[in-house]
Amino acid sequence: MSLSRQQNPWIVRLSTMKQTFWILLLLALSSPLTAQQFTAVDSLHLPFNDLLQQYVNSEGQVRYDGLQREHARLQAYLQKLSNQVPEVSTPREVAMAYWINAYNAFTLDLIVRNYPVKSILQLDQGKTWDVKRIPLGGKKYSLNQIEHEILRKKWADPRIHFALNCAAKSCPPLLHQAYLPSQLEQQLEARTFYFINHSGYNQLSGQPLRLSKIFEWYAADFEDLHTFLRKYYQKELKTRKISYNEYNWDLNR
Repeated sequence: MSLSRQQNPWIVRLSTMKQTFWILLLLALSSPLTAQQFTAVDSLHLPFNDLLQQYVNSEGQVRYDGLQREHARLQAYLQKLSNQVPEVSTPREVAMAYWINAYNAFTLDLIVRNYPVKSILQLDQGKTWDVKRIPLGGKKYSLNQIEHEILRKKWADPRIHFALNCAAKSCPPLLHQAYLPSQLEQQLEARTFYFINHSGYNQLSGQPLRLSKIFEWYAADFEDLHTFLRKYYQKELKTRKISYNEYNWDLNR
């Protein structure tokens, strides 16, 4: 008689190895980065990294009052972004890290300018993502353009959804580090694992599965959702019906 999945020692061993891999990856990326760890292609984002490590905790909660007092530092970084927009020939990791950081940094800037706003939905009649206010390379972009017309359209990588932060409690939490070309792959993998396994966003052990609305809004990006979840979920995941959690738009502080 063959062993069941729960009894098979090889499957148990593989499951343990998978969990160990993710734990080590998360630990490696949770430590503060020093200037010596930055490569030349990462240097553009060093000022943003310093701000994130100072004002964002490991759960993605932002100290907006403190960041507001450091607004000049954030603005200086945004100006650097404006002067160094990626070109068509820019390597994938460099360009993708640039646009992810741009989205997150300009979202922080938007909140800081309007703080103490309680929710990003209070801005621009709830359509702040459509406002073309982001000056980069002589053009003005909206947050939606950066997300949908650049990041999603150009790279079609579903892990992008777990790197972008919309300043709401139900959004995938803001990483307390800048995204770096030299570490981008590891960072995207770690953030995806973190979000999927965080019970504050997804509950995968019950019936039905209760998931973030991210998976509903962008269902096409994940193709076979159960297959995608199994890649990152630290336990065995059976195919079950899915329901989606209500989205909390309160500020991520």
